[in-house]
Amino acid sequence: MPEVNMSVNLAGMTMKNPIVVASGTFGFGREYGEFFDLSELGGICAKGLTLHRREGNPAPRIAETPMGILNSVGLQNPGVDAFIEEELPFLRQYDVKVIANISGNTPEEYGIMCEKLAGAGVDMIEVNISCPNVKAGGLAYGTRPELAAEVTKMAKSHAGNVPVMVKLSPNVTDVTEIARAVEDAGADALSLINTLRGMRIDINTDRPVLKMNTGGLSGPAVLPVAVRMVWEVANAVKIPILGMGGVAKGEDAAQLMLAGATAVAVGTSLFADPYAAIKVRDGLEAIAACKGLANVSDLTGGVKPW
Repeated sequence: MPEVNMSVNLAGMTMKNPIVVASGTFGFGREYGEFFDLSELGGICAKGLTLHRREGNPAPRIAETPMGILNSVGLQNPGVDAFIEEELPFLRQYDVKVIANISGNTPEEYGIMCEKLAGAGVDMIEVNISCPNVKAGGLAYGTRPELAAEVTKMAKSHAGNVPVMVKLSPNVTDVTEIARAVEDAGADALSLINTLRGMRIDINTDRPVLKMNTGGLSGPAVLPVAVRMVWEVANAVKIPILGMGGVAKGEDAAQLMLAGATAVAVGTSLFADPYAAIKVRDGLEAIAACKGLANVSDLTGGVKPW
């Protein structure tokens, strides 16, 4: 099989391969770094950060489903300053792009975090406007075009030369409406999809399995939704897309790229297999080689609708 050039360019950020590990599933990389060299990845999207330290939601806050997991962790994190001081230097030991994920209660909080992270030298900032576990602001920003645009403008005005990628919620009637608003507000890239809002009930106790009642559904069950939404958004905007949602093997990543994604994030599958991202990368490379492609980027947007 011919050798495939695996490098991709996501909003001016060149990665050695299109595989990113998704925010919230990889921590800050320390634990997974004991399994493999983190330089094997294209990018690491760090655990979601808030302006100040957060303890997260009370347990139980994660539960299995037949084809994935429900979580309501609630953005437990040490805060943006602790990340810059303690975690970013660790990640900088590796030849990998570092993407910081941020969530805020107000547009001003997003601006402050973008300024701090840009000054610290991250490669990209992922602005989370869609996390369903954040009561104050997150869901509202991600489901209303004008609010999504407001946060995007604030982030861009404080991020300097660092690309800003906005993470979209699937819990909307028309995802392209939000995507266009964010693009018009100056976003450099989009990432999608975030988790779908879900719920399970324990029939023995008659209580929800999560203390917060509902949570975000991720894992293989959401892949078809992710592929559909990436395809819709790719046909609605001109900025690049980081596709995610249920990716567990090379074929899943290839679907998202064919639908229009420039790069792909691996998330929930890492909990079952710490090597999942490496396996996805290798599987994707094999698929591109079998298709006779010189560049894995040639997959992007290659779907042939009926």
